[in-house]
Amino acid sequence: MTEWKIDNSSALGARIRERRRRVGLSQASLAGVARVTPRVLGEIENGKASAQLDGVLRILAALGLDLYLRSR
Repeated sequence: MTEWKIDNSSALGARIRERRRRVGLSQASLAGVARVTPRVLGEIENGKASAQLDGVLRILAALGLDLYLRSR
């Protein structure tokens, strides 16, 4: 299991983009599977801070990624 510390929207977007490319999906195909628009996916991958959490969670699920919260 690979684990990353995500401390800002840019880091999250970079990991989503990396995973999408690793599994061989285009932005358009991932957006379709995750039920978000390609524009929303692009904004998330580019680190837009005001991305909607629901869309982020659907994208993570479509990529087979889980989101965990852990106390420091």
